[in-house]
Amino acid sequence: MLKKSSKNRLIRGVCGGVAEFFSISSTIVRLIFFFTSPTSIIVYLFLAVTLENDNKLY
Repeated sequence: MLKKSSKNRLIRGVCGGVAEFFSISSTIVRLIFFFTSPTSIIVYLFLAVTLENDNKLY
């Protein structure tokens, strides 16, 4: 299930959560979000509000 990351986060954990879901590096996801800026800002904000937190304790 897609959730915000509790351990791999810079701002809200959205990119880390997407990276964990697809088993890829969070750097790749962040670069994709950066290079698709106008649209990705809306998608990022939507995901930041709607995704559940990953409540894993590390």
